[in-house]
Amino acid sequence: MKQITAHTAAELLAAMEKRELSARQITAAYLEQIEKTDRHIGAYLTVTAKEALAAADAADTARRQGRAGSLCGLPVAVKDNICTAGVRTTCASKMLADFTPPYSATAFKKLQAAGAVLLGKTNMDEFAMGSTTENSHFHPTKNPVDPTRVPGGSSGGSAAAVASRQAPLALGSDTGGSIRQPAAYCGVVGLKPTYGAVSRYGLVAFASSLDQIGPLANTVEDVALLYDAICGHDPRDATSAPRDYTPTRTALWQDISGLKIALPREYFGPGLSAPVKQGILAAAHRFEQLGAEIVETTLPSLDSALPAYYVISSAEASSNLARFDGVKYGFRAAGFTSRDEIYLKSRSQGFGAEVKRRILLGSFVLSAGYFDAYYKKAQQVRTLVVQDFARILDTCDMVLSPVAPTTAYKLGEKQGDPMQMYLGDVYTVPVNIAGLPAVSLPCGRDEQGLPVGMQLIGRHFGEAQILRAAHHFAQSYREERA
Repeated sequence: MKQITAHTAAELLAAMEKRELSARQITAAYLEQIEKTDRHIGAYLTVTAKEALAAADAADTARRQGRAGSLCGLPVAVKDNICTAGVRTTCASKMLADFTPPYSATAFKKLQAAGAVLLGKTNMDEFAMGSTTENSHFHPTKNPVDPTRVPGGSSGGSAAAVASRQAPLALGSDTGGSIRQPAAYCGVVGLKPTYGAVSRYGLVAFASSLDQIGPLANTVEDVALLYDAICGHDPRDATSAPRDYTPTRTALWQDISGLKIALPREYFGPGLSAPVKQGILAAAHRFEQLGAEIVETTLPSLDSALPAYYVISSAEASSNLARFDGVKYGFRAAGFTSRDEIYLKSRSQGFGAEVKRRILLGSFVLSAGYFDAYYKKAQQVRTLVVQDFARILDTCDMVLSPVAPTTAYKLGEKQGDPMQMYLGDVYTVPVNIAGLPAVSLPCGRDEQGLPVGMQLIGRHFGEAQILRAAHHFAQSYREERA
């Protein structure tokens, strides 16, 4: 019999329904795995062991009484920029190192209502700004596939927790690829939902027009299970979409014959490594074998999307992070003699180098004399990206692309060259700019055994369709490898 932590979330749910396993047994197994493994990985910032066991007992009671929710008894890890009442939420920053929020994010409250068990809060790049989870104030996270390499970022802790079987399910956030890129590097599945499909209430803001909470797991079915639990309209989030959300998990097994999948040639330009290119082309061929049609097309705005993203996201970060000033809450520096000195010292000492770099960039592009040249121009590029995707998705059902130009690189390899790190987001940021859904999943390995990730990009609120295609691909890929 497989170890408890080797099962998928769907399998664990079925075992609890049959009374073959209890929520306490499952939670205890994951806590033991965290105790044994995380000292080498660094996926967690806070582990809520005592509270998790109590929640598991409550889940077992609810199941016995016929009150089981859709996630009843399933352990979940949550990225540390998602507010959890009574549980420390640091954003991996010195600025919020001791912050315990008095309220919970809507997405987390939905997990609780569904009966999920919180294992703890996962590590991340500080304030979600980074692509490696090396920018955490506390410690870097290592890739479970190869601990000498980065797990990706900024949701690297969540991806590493899932990949190392320290959690069957995890929540991350995605502003420019922060769910999909770690999922690709760690060989797991990650979904960036449509902007507005999952409430952002209680998510500590990085770039408000781009941020989106989403799920990570080891299988597409588990991702669908978690997504179905957290999506939906929230009146407390002004950007939340008021619409009906149909379950995605039940649609996974529907046929994908006849689906039209676009393959834009711009995704295969300079910078794409040979193993990733081979993996994506092999994935396209596999889809054809499954009955889908591959359509070659163009996405001319791809090269312009990356600089536009860094202008827009940095501008919004500059505005959002202005609230952290050392006065009301968060880190306050010692030895000040005036209000201005509180601001200066607290922000200088409380933020890390990458966060300060982006605040400075954002303040610059919003300043008088530069607003039109940078921020306004970036918003015009955003319109072009939206139009390009709309043109493609008018005739095709989804877009197939790489997630990142390369597989996971060595820890510390790109810390001294931020531009090289930023270029790694070239394939993911257009999705956030356009507000579209996209799922990342493994499609191969390079010569060193590192996972290659692909993404399927869908129409607005097309999560069910891209997850269905991803599920069929994953089933076929798994059968071949078996």
